Amino acid sequence: MSSTILGIDPGFGRMGFGAIHVDGVIVRLIDYGVITTKSTETFDERLVQIAEDIRALLKEHKPDLIGIEKLFFGKSSTTAMRVSEVRGVVRLLCAEAGVPIVEFTPAQIKKTTTGDGKATKQGMQKMVQHLLQLKNIPKPDDAADALAIALTAVGMR
Repeated sequence: MSSTILGIDPGFGRMGFGAIHVDGVIVRLIDYGVITTKSTETFDERLVQIAEDIRALLKEHKPDLIGIEKLFFGKSSTTAMRVSEVRGVVRLLCAEAGVPIVEFTPAQIKKTTTGDGKATKQGMQKMVQHLLQLKNIPKPDDAADALAIALTAVGMR
Protein backbone atom coordinates (compact mmCIF):
# COMPACT_ATOMS: atom_id res chain seq x y z
CA MET A 1 0.00 0.00 0.00
CA SER A 2 1.37 3.38 -1.03
CA SER A 3 0.79 6.44 1.14
CA THR A 4 2.11 9.83 2.11
CA ILE A 5 2.57 10.63 5.78
CA LEU A 6 3.12 14.08 7.23
CA GLY A 7 4.74 14.34 10.66
CA ILE A 8 4.17 17.44 12.78
CA ASP A 9 6.26 18.53 15.78
CA PRO A 10 3.94 21.24 17.17
CA GLY A 11 5.15 24.62 18.33
CA PHE A 12 4.26 28.26 17.81
CA GLY A 13 7.71 29.81 17.30
CA ARG A 14 8.94 26.86 15.25
CA MET A 15 6.84 23.93 14.12
CA GLY A 16 8.65 21.04 12.48
CA PHE A 17 7.18 19.14 9.57
CA GLY A 18 8.35 16.13 7.62
CA ALA A 19 6.70 14.37 4.70
CA ILE A 20 7.55 10.83 3.65
CA HIS A 21 6.21 8.46 1.01
CA VAL A 22 5.75 4.82 1.93
CA ASP A 23 5.35 2.10 -0.68
CA GLY A 24 5.37 -1.33 0.93
CA VAL A 25 8.62 -1.44 2.90
CA ILE A 26 10.24 1.39 0.91
CA VAL A 27 10.25 4.76 2.71
CA ARG A 28 11.31 7.85 0.79
CA LEU A 29 11.80 11.41 1.99
CA ILE A 30 9.59 13.97 0.28
CA ASP A 31 10.12 17.18 2.24
CA TYR A 32 10.97 18.59 5.66
CA GLY A 33 11.45 21.92 7.34
CA VAL A 34 9.95 24.29 9.87
CA ILE A 35 7.10 26.72 9.98
CA THR A 36 8.30 29.81 11.81
CA THR A 37 6.43 32.75 13.25
CA LYS A 38 7.79 36.04 14.51
CA SER A 39 7.88 36.72 18.23
CA THR A 40 6.94 40.34 17.46
CA GLU A 41 3.52 39.20 16.19
CA THR A 42 0.54 38.65 18.45
CA PHE A 43 -0.29 35.05 19.27
CA ASP A 44 -3.43 35.29 17.12
CA GLU A 45 -1.35 36.49 14.16
CA ARG A 46 1.01 33.57 14.72
CA LEU A 47 -1.94 31.13 14.68
CA VAL A 48 -3.12 32.60 11.37
CA GLN A 49 0.37 32.16 9.88
CA ILE A 50 0.57 28.58 11.12
CA ALA A 51 -2.88 27.82 9.68
CA GLU A 52 -1.88 29.24 6.28
CA ASP A 53 1.31 27.20 6.23
CA ILE A 54 -0.42 23.97 7.34
CA ARG A 55 -3.07 24.47 4.63
CA ALA A 56 -0.28 24.88 2.07
CA LEU A 57 1.45 21.68 3.28
CA LEU A 58 -1.81 19.74 3.12
CA LYS A 59 -2.46 21.02 -0.40
CA GLU A 60 1.09 20.37 -1.61
CA HIS A 61 1.67 16.91 -0.15
CA LYS A 62 -1.90 15.55 0.05
CA PRO A 63 -1.06 13.28 3.00
CA ASP A 64 -3.03 10.12 3.70
CA LEU A 65 -2.13 10.31 7.38
CA ILE A 66 -0.82 12.90 9.84
CA GLY A 67 1.36 11.99 12.81
CA ILE A 68 1.61 14.56 15.59
CA GLU A 69 3.41 14.59 18.91
CA LYS A 70 1.21 14.55 22.01
CA LEU A 71 1.54 17.53 24.26
CA PHE A 72 4.35 17.24 26.77
CA PHE A 73 4.00 19.46 29.85
CA GLY A 74 7.49 20.64 30.69
CA LYS A 75 8.47 23.56 32.84
CA SER A 76 6.16 26.22 31.42
CA SER A 77 2.41 25.71 31.56
CA THR A 78 1.96 28.92 29.55
CA THR A 79 4.00 27.49 26.70
CA ALA A 80 2.15 24.17 26.96
CA MET A 81 -1.20 25.95 26.68
CA ARG A 82 -0.04 27.85 23.59
CA VAL A 83 1.25 24.66 21.97
CA SER A 84 -2.09 23.04 22.81
CA GLU A 85 -3.87 25.83 20.94
CA VAL A 86 -1.55 25.32 17.95
CA ARG A 87 -2.34 21.59 18.03
CA GLY A 88 -6.03 22.52 17.94
CA VAL A 89 -5.51 24.56 14.77
CA VAL A 90 -3.62 21.67 13.16
CA ARG A 91 -6.28 19.13 14.19
CA LEU A 92 -9.08 21.33 12.83
CA LEU A 93 -7.36 21.79 9.46
CA CYS A 94 -6.65 18.07 9.16
CA ALA A 95 -10.26 17.25 10.05
CA GLU A 96 -11.50 19.74 7.45
CA ALA A 97 -9.20 18.12 4.87
CA GLY A 98 -10.42 14.66 5.88
CA VAL A 99 -6.93 13.47 6.84
CA PRO A 100 -6.78 11.14 9.87
CA ILE A 101 -4.41 11.99 12.72
CA VAL A 102 -2.45 9.68 14.99
CA GLU A 103 -0.76 10.97 18.13
CA PHE A 104 2.39 9.75 19.84
CA THR A 105 4.18 10.51 23.08
CA PRO A 106 7.86 11.43 22.91
CA ALA A 107 8.72 8.01 24.40
CA GLN A 108 6.67 6.20 21.72
CA ILE A 109 8.46 8.13 18.98
CA LYS A 110 11.89 7.32 20.45
CA LYS A 111 10.96 3.65 20.96
CA THR A 112 9.65 3.21 17.42
CA THR A 113 12.50 5.12 15.78
CA THR A 114 15.44 3.75 17.79
CA GLY A 115 14.13 0.76 19.74
CA ASP A 116 14.73 2.65 23.02
CA GLY A 117 12.01 4.84 24.56
CA LYS A 118 14.68 6.72 26.50
CA ALA A 119 16.98 7.39 23.53
CA THR A 120 18.75 10.72 23.31
CA LYS A 121 17.63 13.35 20.84
CA GLN A 122 20.95 12.87 19.01
CA GLY A 123 20.41 9.10 18.83
CA MET A 124 16.94 9.59 17.39
CA GLN A 125 18.21 12.08 14.82
CA LYS A 126 20.96 9.70 13.72
CA MET A 127 18.39 6.95 13.25
CA VAL A 128 16.17 9.27 11.18
CA GLN A 129 19.22 10.01 9.02
CA HIS A 130 19.92 6.28 8.66
CA LEU A 131 16.34 5.19 7.96
CA LEU A 132 15.84 7.86 5.31
CA GLN A 133 19.35 7.34 3.86
CA LEU A 134 20.28 11.01 4.22
CA LYS A 135 23.81 12.40 3.97
CA ASN A 136 23.27 14.55 7.06
CA ILE A 137 21.02 14.73 10.08
CA PRO A 138 18.02 16.89 9.15
CA LYS A 139 18.18 20.37 10.65
CA PRO A 140 16.80 22.10 12.59
CA ASP A 141 15.91 19.67 15.39
CA ASP A 142 12.18 20.36 15.00
CA ALA A 143 12.30 19.06 11.41
CA ALA A 144 14.20 15.91 12.43
CA ASP A 145 11.65 15.34 15.20
CA ALA A 146 8.80 15.71 12.70
CA LEU A 147 10.42 13.11 10.43
CA ALA A 148 10.72 10.76 13.41
CA ILE A 149 6.99 11.30 14.05
CA ALA A 150 6.20 10.52 10.39
CA LEU A 151 8.32 7.35 10.61
CA THR A 152 6.47 6.36 13.78
CA ALA A 153 3.17 6.74 11.95
CA VAL A 154 4.21 4.27 9.22
CA GLY A 155 2.87 1.35 11.23
CA MET A 156 -0.49 3.08 11.71
CA ARG A 157 -1.52 3.35 8.07
